[in-house]
Amino acid sequence: MLLWTGLGNPEPGMALQRHNIGFMAVDAIAQRHGFTPWRNRFKGLTAEGTLAGRKIILLKPMTYMNASGESVQPATAFFKLPPEAVSAFHDELDLAPGKVRVKRGGGAAGHNGLRSMDRMLGTPEYWRVRLGIGHPGSKERVHGHVLGNFAKSDQEWLSPLLDAVADAAPLLAEGRAEDFMTRIALLTHRQ
Repeated sequence: MLLWTGLGNPEPGMALQRHNIGFMAVDAIAQRHGFTPWRNRFKGLTAEGTLAGRKIILLKPMTYMNASGESVQPATAFFKLPPEAVSAFHDELDLAPGKVRVKRGGGAAGHNGLRSMDRMLGTPEYWRVRLGIGHPGSKERVHGHVLGNFAKSDQEWLSPLLDAVADAAPLLAEGRAEDFMTRIALLTHRQ
């Protein structure tokens, strides 16, 4: 069993913010692969399904980004999952818009959702699916960029990216992170 958590903020007015791309990614996976309807569990919303023969629990913490670990930790404990069975889908400033990188462990790099997960899980050794949103250019503009809505022009790469993440999700479920990233790159390649 795997736990895939999309990181974001629960307010309806925040749904289209760059910070919520993690929620968007797990929503796309749930929709594409016929997961169960979302239900309230673990201070969040969960949906269940199967990809590549593996049971997947999707989790959207409703605790707000800065307290994501307060939802992820009880879910991890309930299912008795080791850190390597957990993946966090999150926004990444240090990647160009539409780029995806997957890695296990590492620092939080100023991301409060990851910082909360590290603290609550007691380890940074879970997987991170880093979804590039680009950097606004200066440190002073980061807060507004992350909490700003995606622009209309962003839809050119955002919709294909979310489709590609959903399409490639079975590769991630099989533990084939490199193939997952390659498949997304192929599907989103623009001339």
